[in-house]
Amino acid sequence: MRGLVISFSTLIVIGFLVISSQKSVSQNDSTVSQAPAIPTVKSFGATGDGKTDDSAAIQKAVGTKMGQIQFPKGVYRITKTITVDLDKLGPTSLSSDGTATIIMAGAGPAFRFIGTHAGTASPKTVKENVWQNQRSPLVDGLEIVGDHPEACGIEATGTMQMTFTRLTIRRALHGIHFVKRNRNLIISNCHIYENRGAGVFYDHVNIHQSNIVGCHISYNAGGGVVVRKGDIRNIHIGTCDIEGNMGDENSEPTANVLIDSEGAMVGEIAIVGCTIQHDHYAPGSANIRINEHARIRPHSTEYRDGNITIADNVLSDVQTNIEITSARGVTVTGNTMWKGYTHNIRIHDCHNIVVSNNVLDRNPRYHYRDGATAKVGMLLTNCDGCTISGNHINGTGDETAALEIRDSRRMNVTGCTILDYAKVGLLLKNVSQSRISDCLIQNDLPGNEKTYSIQVIGGQENQIVDNLFGNQKQL
Repeated sequence: MRGLVISFSTLIVIGFLVISSQKSVSQNDSTVSQAPAIPTVKSFGATGDGKTDDSAAIQKAVGTKMGQIQFPKGVYRITKTITVDLDKLGPTSLSSDGTATIIMAGAGPAFRFIGTHAGTASPKTVKENVWQNQRSPLVDGLEIVGDHPEACGIEATGTMQMTFTRLTIRRALHGIHFVKRNRNLIISNCHIYENRGAGVFYDHVNIHQSNIVGCHISYNAGGGVVVRKGDIRNIHIGTCDIEGNMGDENSEPTANVLIDSEGAMVGEIAIVGCTIQHDHYAPGSANIRINEHARIRPHSTEYRDGNITIADNVLSDVQTNIEITSARGVTVTGNTMWKGYTHNIRIHDCHNIVVSNNVLDRNPRYHYRDGATAKVGMLLTNCDGCTISGNHINGTGDETAALEIRDSRRMNVTGCTILDYAKVGLLLKNVSQSRISDCLIQNDLPGNEKTYSIQVIGGQENQIVDNLFGNQKQL
């Protein structure tokens, strides 16, 4: 009996504890449910029904200075640009969890970020009001869709450390548009797709330090990443998929990555670890087109801009895979490329260029339904002081030469393997003070008795030594 009484008492105590515990949990739940909700754009009258004009409501939410502007699930139709004046509003972010769509049904950008930063990237040039009110504006997790011929995605000017993440921008004029002056930008994990102009547009802008990483930038008719003039340094494009940014056969020539700095100052660019390809039907299409034409002084023959690295990319299926004009200090290394319908690599009027350890192939897995028109060749013209080393070139369609160098001097071609070319392995025309050494140049295709390993036309003071030529020579 005594043991039974103790056990019964214990049960009563345990039961009390269970009841008390349940009561406590219930009280906590009540406390949680009574926590104030975080305001969203719907708190200010936005409907997100895809029909109502939510412009005024969203602008009102931004104007409250609450900073964190949240978009719940919905389709928010706007007809006017939402202006984010950072110095007046303080630190501001626009965010969703991927379930909100902005339909821009008016002209101009859906969102315009305005800052006042006029300094450089150096901390001592950043004014205190920029750190207090403008630092690190963020746009995250939104979809922006254009529904007007002049609708754009996002425009930024005067910003410092702006970040774009997890965005989808499509069917607009330009996706992300940089104007006037910005510093220290990051674009990551974004889909910039099927816009009528450029995907990411550096538009006559003064901008240093910008990173584009892990993005899908495709089918933008005016180019993928486009630099037009300006004072631009330190663009880093890495681990992106950049495809088909050429429009169609009626479009003006552009490129998946287009760097056009004629008369401006553009340099210090890295394009690394990307897949860049399509579309060869567009006239003048290129995967990477660099057009510098920026001289030390007017009428000078010496170029000042360049310092560009193109490394470890996969490139294919355009008129020219890599085209570099009037630049200096460019390294092209470790890339794999095929289906350059005009050339795989075209370098013109350049100084101090290194092209090394690239594979230019004609892989049968792609069937080459377009026959001999898909070429592999490399062409250098009017260049001075270039190193071409360790490249592997195999199969060149009907190209005149697998590797052709014309009207150039101080060219050092070493350790290249050139195989199964259509007519000529290496052609030197009017090349002087240059060296060709330690190359293997051989064609084992049927009819190879009519092909040449090397042809030299004109030029002087060249050294051609220690090569293995498997076919005819014309020196």
